[in-house]
Amino acid sequence: MAYLDTYTEVLDSAGAAHLLRRATFGPTQQEIKDFTGKTADEAVQILIANASRRRTPPPPVEMDETRPDAGKPFITKPFDLSRTYTYLNYVQYWWIGLMTEQTGYPSVLEKLTAFWQNHFVVNGSEVQDYRFTNQYLNLLRGHALGNFRDMVIGVTKDPAMLVFQNGDKNSKERPNENYARELQELFTVGQRDVEGNYNYTEEDVKEAARVLTGWQVFNRNKKDSTTFGVQYNADRHDTGAKNFSPKYNNTSIAGRSGPTSGDEELSDLVNMLLSHPQSPRFICRKLYRWYVNPNITQEIEDQVVIPLAAFFSSAANNFAIEPVIRKLLASNIFFDQRNIAAIVKSPAELMIGAMRFFEQPVPDMTSDYVAFRKMMNFINYSINLQQLDFLNQPTVFGSLPYYQTGYSRNWINETTLGLRGSRTDMLVYPSYTVKTGYKIGIEVLERLKSIQPNFSDVQGTPAITCEQVLAEYTRNLFPVELSQAQKDFLIDAIMMMKSSPRMTWTKEWNNYRSAPADVTRQNIVLWRVRALLKYLLRMAEYQIF
Repeated sequence: MAYLDTYTEVLDSAGAAHLLRRATFGPTQQEIKDFTGKTADEAVQILIANASRRRTPPPPVEMDETRPDAGKPFITKPFDLSRTYTYLNYVQYWWIGLMTEQTGYPSVLEKLTAFWQNHFVVNGSEVQDYRFTNQYLNLLRGHALGNFRDMVIGVTKDPAMLVFQNGDKNSKERPNENYARELQELFTVGQRDVEGNYNYTEEDVKEAARVLTGWQVFNRNKKDSTTFGVQYNADRHDTGAKNFSPKYNNTSIAGRSGPTSGDEELSDLVNMLLSHPQSPRFICRKLYRWYVNPNITQEIEDQVVIPLAAFFSSAANNFAIEPVIRKLLASNIFFDQRNIAAIVKSPAELMIGAMRFFEQPVPDMTSDYVAFRKMMNFINYSINLQQLDFLNQPTVFGSLPYYQTGYSRNWINETTLGLRGSRTDMLVYPSYTVKTGYKIGIEVLERLKSIQPNFSDVQGTPAITCEQVLAEYTRNLFPVELSQAQKDFLIDAIMMMKSSPRMTWTKEWNNYRSAPADVTRQNIVLWRVRALLKYLLRMAEYQIF
């Protein structure tokens, strides 16, 4: 098998679900149906093409119904210091809403943006200015499928990153090495290669810091300000030559002066970093772990990472991201059986995936902003409890399970184990009200009625069986088909509680069909199905995908 060659088999429902689980935050049943029967290349092309539909959504709005500007965008209004953390939350809600919405146009954009946001980490709570965080997020979304070189340059000059990494304090008199170090260690070349050799020296950090002197931000957290951003102060810039180690082939970046000196030297610096042979490997290795499998063997390094990196950095591709994503997601190795069910669900994949899989409607942010706020608060709070905080990662390395030994398995620990179950239980037993007539949760009876041949004709049509109930609720839920022994256990031990034969279910269901207003009979039906559904979701949330 040529690992990076295009997978040629037509996607069945399992293959379509696998692609959509990995490329997005989780599919709807309709999306799985729509992608079934397509080739991998066709499916990936659609996911990439759909990104263009989502690049410029309406901006986040004020979601407090008691305020006169409720429902209106707030980013361009005079800066309101009293609303700093509220508006930071609203930016998070806006992004989670894009991840959760079900428009019929699934896209790679938000999942890939989440990758870059965990790569180029900025903590919004430390930056404090919600306008900076919003601009940073939009920069990542705009460059997510673009050119990596351009993205590195853009991130380096981004006001949120300058504040977070103290780049705005970096001057020729008092150089600050924070960003110069992270730019090499975390963003481009990586600290070490796979053999453990350092990819750069401490002197390289010092020299890179000299290149990056002179950048400053303005109007951060300034009350009533209507503009903000970055300005370059050439007087603060170190105009001397910057000489790098043999790790970078003894490259020397000529010192410059004048208003364009910062951009010119930054361009030289990024070109030097990306010319390092480890840079494309470092990025492709992280993409493989994000999309395919956290475990990289020597075989994968040789057969996937190295050739993908060579393609990424080739003269023909020139660090374009989109072709790399297309090649990886449509590849033989992506659909290889060893990579099915190889990643533990993150809190976002668990909670947002459940919202999408069970088709929980996302209220319109601009016209139904209170309901939108409540739903996004539920999702965001659930994710935070499970130790994932979008735009507020705990370290410069990102969320812990994306770099610790064990990788995604670290999402499940002694703290999160029970929380994962308790949050999905709320889908089985709806209690959280988004608005009048809408509680987050699964419409159990409606879904059962949808598989009944003729619900009202009790005598003329057979009752649905336990096997049909199980098949309905496990359809596309798991990446691997359940064994017959597992199915028998779920029906006999969970749904029927080992206390009654399976035929009891058909009697209870027909009793309910005969008298649908009978609360006692309805509760019996609900109790048995919800017991099954709760267990299924517990299985799904702990299972790798």
